[in-house]
Amino acid sequence: MKVVMVIEPDRRYIMYIGKLFEWCRDKLASAKLFIIEVTMNKPRLFFITILCLSFSQVHPAAAESNSQIRNWVERIKSGNCVKDKNCPISSVILLPELYKKYHYQPIWTNPDSVRQLVDAIEDSYHDGLTPEDYHLSLIQKLQGLLAAKPDPTQQAKLDVVLTDSLVRLGYHLLIGKVDPESLDSNWNMDRTLELNPILKLSSAIDNAQVTGLVAGFRPQVDIYRDLKQGLANYRKILAEGGWPQVSAGETLKPGMTSPRVITIRQRLAVTDDMQTVSMESVSYDDAVEAGVKQFQQRHGLEADGVAGKGTLAAMNVPVEARINQLRVNLDRARWVLHDLPQDFVVTDIAGFNVLYIRNGQEAWKTRVQVGKTYRKTPVFRDRIRYIEFNPTWTIPPGILRKDILPKVKRDPEYLRNKNMVVLNLQGTQIDPATIDWSQYPGKGFPYMIRQQPGPNNALGRVKFIFPNKHAVYLHDTPSKSGFKRAERAFSSGCIRVQNPFHFAELLLADKPGWDRAKIDAVVASRKTTRVNLTEPLTVMLLYWTAQVDHEHRVVFKQDIYDRDGAVLAGLDGGFKFRARKIIE
Repeated sequence: MKVVMVIEPDRRYIMYIGKLFEWCRDKLASAKLFIIEVTMNKPRLFFITILCLSFSQVHPAAAESNSQIRNWVERIKSGNCVKDKNCPISSVILLPELYKKYHYQPIWTNPDSVRQLVDAIEDSYHDGLTPEDYHLSLIQKLQGLLAAKPDPTQQAKLDVVLTDSLVRLGYHLLIGKVDPESLDSNWNMDRTLELNPILKLSSAIDNAQVTGLVAGFRPQVDIYRDLKQGLANYRKILAEGGWPQVSAGETLKPGMTSPRVITIRQRLAVTDDMQTVSMESVSYDDAVEAGVKQFQQRHGLEADGVAGKGTLAAMNVPVEARINQLRVNLDRARWVLHDLPQDFVVTDIAGFNVLYIRNGQEAWKTRVQVGKTYRKTPVFRDRIRYIEFNPTWTIPPGILRKDILPKVKRDPEYLRNKNMVVLNLQGTQIDPATIDWSQYPGKGFPYMIRQQPGPNNALGRVKFIFPNKHAVYLHDTPSKSGFKRAERAFSSGCIRVQNPFHFAELLLADKPGWDRAKIDAVVASRKTTRVNLTEPLTVMLLYWTAQVDHEHRVVFKQDIYDRDGAVLAGLDGGFKFRARKIIE
């Protein structure tokens, strides 16, 4: 701090200098060193300059702390910290950049910011995350040591640990803890973060706005907030003792009486599937039937009101398992629910439905059929580019080899009955009678088989194309009966849509002349017709095993592809950054 006074050169200048000393002490309580400069400007006038240096600039402890922070940064940048199992620091890019911006001085000088960060770390538990991933115990230990005895080395360590904690927490909330690509090589929805906007978090730290900063890292959508509330509700159930286990026995139906009905009443009451009425009644009455139906609807079961083997098994899933299911899906939400477009289509594979979001609101939803357990529908993101009415179906190689060729070999009329033709690789039609089918599928098949348009085409009368390496898309189907089932994993990987023509009408609403009458006329013509969308539409094929419905009820789904376990293992494992680049 520099102070300048202009005085006349008489004996009073010593008094003026003394007053400047006092002023420095009043304005800067930690002032320790004063540098005085006296210069003559004009005759009989002097400029007296006093440079007040704050105690923090020169105090040996402060200098030592700054030096320790620089040592930490150099150790991190050199890679030595990554190799050292005892080093708690993981951030090798953002943390050094932040301290460079601060000229290697402490960042966490605002006590309110420290308190807010610790609160945010503790609050991460409500996101299904683990506060220890963000150094909670280490921070508390260092705070305790420093409260007992100030130590510049430990103070520097605490500052660096706090910064690393914020980086870790932000990473998990912005991208997710588990790396989805490590679980599925088909994953193509990875996100990277820009360095410059991240560096702006220094302002939040300086001004005690860490709480709002961390809140902004979370997905800003109702799906995420609802899942968090669902997690809180089920943890409350656990804290209150969970729910009773229904003992094994015969299937229970409306009108029956059994002591086991009392347990079913108790079980349904815990999760608000029925009211707490007549809790000691052994009668399987209307109230129990309605409660069982609601429970079945919430767990992806046939809602027949009968407490059979599958329903009782779902009732007896421990509350801890349901809590973990919610945690798993919260991390899935962090993978994909940031920066969503206003218009997109999402297929919920485990939920067997497709949803069209327009202008940020649900515009349409219908049932779908997805891939069998041995022909799983892949998870990925793409864009629907066009619709094809009266499509042909060129049999994919895997289905051709495993399904079609064995059937043709057994039944010479199979191709004709299925309205299929054989083509060479140049697209010329071949007479099936000229082919020796006995050598297939053992030998490589040098032709293509294509099903012609028609009501019995495996793709139905319309398909929605987003070209991709999996040859997967949404389409109509002649197999309508499958939509009546609660579990609908029947396809060979593609997504069969229950009401495809209404979907087509919605997607073509901005194209003049393409109303429902036009669509019906084109379909009736049996002529293959392609219609490009005005703008490609984002489509995501996702896998959710828990969500919250419009009535704020938690809905659990069958983990049909056994994917939850790997995500849970990652959530419960230690902290690590993903292998590929995170920051641009």
